[in-house]
Amino acid sequence: MPSDAETTRRVSISLRSGLPRLCFAALGMTFATVTALAGPVAPPPAGKLYHGFYFGGIGTDTHDPTEHDVTPQDVERYEKAVGTKTTWVYFSDNWFESRKFPVATCNWMRGLGKIPYVRLMLRSDVDQLHAEKFYSLDKILAGDFDSDLRAWAHDAKNFGSPILIEWGTEPNGKWFSWNGKWNGGAKVGPAKYIAAYRRIVDLMRTEGADNLQWIWHMNWLDEPEQKWNAFENYFPGEKYCDWVALSAYGPTTPRMEDGAENFAFKMREAYPRLLKIAPGKPIIIAEFGCDLHNKHCDAAEWARGALVDIFSEKWPAIIGFCWWNEGWQNDNHKKNDTDMIIWHDVNLTRVFREALARHSDKIQETPLLRNASGG
Repeated sequence: MPSDAETTRRVSISLRSGLPRLCFAALGMTFATVTALAGPVAPPPAGKLYHGFYFGGIGTDTHDPTEHDVTPQDVERYEKAVGTKTTWVYFSDNWFESRKFPVATCNWMRGLGKIPYVRLMLRSDVDQLHAEKFYSLDKILAGDFDSDLRAWAHDAKNFGSPILIEWGTEPNGKWFSWNGKWNGGAKVGPAKYIAAYRRIVDLMRTEGADNLQWIWHMNWLDEPEQKWNAFENYFPGEKYCDWVALSAYGPTTPRMEDGAENFAFKMREAYPRLLKIAPGKPIIIAEFGCDLHNKHCDAAEWARGALVDIFSEKWPAIIGFCWWNEGWQNDNHKKNDTDMIIWHDVNLTRVFREALARHSDKIQETPLLRNASGG
C-alpha cells in the first residue's frame, strides 16, 4: 500500500478529475479507504483564491426559488460564461422539502470534481421576516430533531469526501428565523443561537462526520445596527468553525436606494472585526452580488470594483469568493424582480471574464485536501 501522503495526493487528483470508483480500485484502494483518508479542504497557497458557484433559479412569477435547484448544466454554463473553473458548488438543503442528507446532489458535484457546499436550512418555508413555525431554536435545543440530525450526519459520513457546511446563515441580519430578534431578543437571542449551533455541530461530530467542514457565516452589516445584534455576539467559538464567511451585497432589488457603497467599504467595516473575533481562521466571501437593474448602482461596475479588491491581496485572510447568481420575485410587478444572474447581462459577464482571465494565476481551481493528520 502507498504511504498516507501518497494516498492523499492520489485522492486529491482523483476527486478533482471526478474519476469513478473503478479508478480507485485500479490504484489498489477501495473507495471507502480513499475517502476515509481524504481530510478537510486546505486553504489555497498564499496569494491564491478558491472560486465558488451558486445558482438559485431564474426569477419567476410563482415564488422565490428554493435555493437548491442547481444542475450540472448550470455549472457548465457559468464556467463557460466566465471562462474559468469553480471549486465548490453552494446550495441550500431545505428541511421543509426533506430532512435527509442530499446524497444525489453531493454525488454529482463530486463527480464534477467540485466540493459540495451545503447551506443547512432548518426552516418551514422560504418566506422571511417571521419567527420559525416548526424548526425553532427552542425545539432544536430541546432535542426534537436530534434523530434527524444524527441520521443526516451518518449519511454525510458515509459520503466520505469533504463537504463544506453552514447552519444559521447571517443571524445578525433581520431576515432569517434564527436571528436574535425572533428568539428572545437582546437578552437571550444570540446566546440561544450559539447553543443551537453548538448542539448541531456536536451531534454531527459525535456521529463521526469529520468530513464536514463547518463555516460560520455572517452578514457584513448588523441589521438592526444595535450593539446586542453585533455579529460578534453570535460567534460559537473557534472550535465550532473551520472557516468564517461574509455576505457583502450591493443593492439587491431594482428599487433599493441603500447598499450602493462599494465592496471595499463593506470589507473595511467587517474584515477587522472578523480578524479580531476569529484570528487565524480563513475567510470566504460566501455571497456577494448586485441587482442588474438597480437605478442607483451599475451592477457591472460594482462587480468590477469588488473583483479588483478581492484579487488585490489587501485582505490576506480571504481564501475564496462566490457571486450570488440568482433571480427572484419581490412583488406582483415583474419590473421589480431581482436579477443577479451573471449571464443575463453582457457587461457583467464581460467584467467577470476579463477579471478572472487577468488574475488566472491567482485562482486555485482544484481543491487542495489535507489528510486526517493534517498533512
